[in-house]
Amino acid sequence: MVKLAVLAGDGVGPEVTAQALLALEKLKAKYKLEYTVKEGLIGGSAVDASGSPFPEETRELVLNSNVVLLGAVGGPKWDKIAIEIRPERGLLALRKTLGLYANLRPVKCWEQLLTQSPFKNEIVAGVDVLIVRELIGGAYFGKRGTETVNGEVKAFDTIEYSSSEIRRIMKKAMELALQRRCKVTSVDKANVLDTSRLWRKIAEEEAAAYPGITLNHMYVDNCAMQLCINPAQFDVLVTENMFGDILSDQASVLGASLGMLPSASIGDGPALYEPSHGSAPDIAGQDKANPIGAILSLAMMLRISLGKPEAAEAIEQAVGRVLNSGLRTADIWSEGMQLVGTQAIGEAIRKQL
Repeated sequence: MVKLAVLAGDGVGPEVTAQALLALEKLKAKYKLEYTVKEGLIGGSAVDASGSPFPEETRELVLNSNVVLLGAVGGPKWDKIAIEIRPERGLLALRKTLGLYANLRPVKCWEQLLTQSPFKNEIVAGVDVLIVRELIGGAYFGKRGTETVNGEVKAFDTIEYSSSEIRRIMKKAMELALQRRCKVTSVDKANVLDTSRLWRKIAEEEAAAYPGITLNHMYVDNCAMQLCINPAQFDVLVTENMFGDILSDQASVLGASLGMLPSASIGDGPALYEPSHGSAPDIAGQDKANPIGAILSLAMMLRISLGKPEAAEAIEQAVGRVLNSGLRTADIWSEGMQLVGTQAIGEAIRKQL
């Protein structure tokens, strides 16, 4: 019996996770899925209820679960509270608690949405990139602070990586590439940063253990440019935390809408699955959010954590058929398409299933 923890979070999070859970229920009998669902609080909703963005009850829940489905966290409502209890701190604490060292963000340009991309069709056609981002190291978790010296305020954030941290993310990238097109691009800034020079050294060492993998290196600034002019060259991109944060958001534009993109965060224990989009408080509660990213995150869960690739494939094919039918939420709508809401597109996907 799979124990599924659901952390709907803030903004549109509850709306999109609800649609993902309904899709999962639709697959239950056909694919012999046995699971229980328990809900917990995280982010702003948790701050409002308990004063903490990651309450102890949520910590216990996720540690005693097999997989976690997250909606989104944050919003302007909590922008002025103490930094230590802002909603995003809950997400960082969740990643740290579960040891989620690898964030996987696939960026696929659906054929039905090529005209929705701000890029020319010939640039984004066939793009299928997997960004593997190291998630619990680097500047976001290094030493930080501020100090005043002779009346001048200085702030610092320290990028720190050990060889073991780099090695495990490289292994994960290589293993994933073997299931794809066997090409890994390691992104760094080795011409400037010591951490990047260590990163590149470990990448070379790990690649030697995977003779089927083609490894190349690319500076992060060049990678940002290449994602704009020739994104189809990439198969698996592996990079440190901050670079990955920036590049994955940039790459998301290739696929027409952030609302279409799923993600997974994995470690050695329970894995976390969530859509790549944020909480979108401006449309929360209005039945406008695109639930496809959450539903495709469910497909990633079925494939990676639950060992049900056929069920994952069924979801992906259902999404494709719904897009073929012309149904669109506002973020992917274009002239001639039928504009529908969160619930309607979720129901259409379930009918295809």
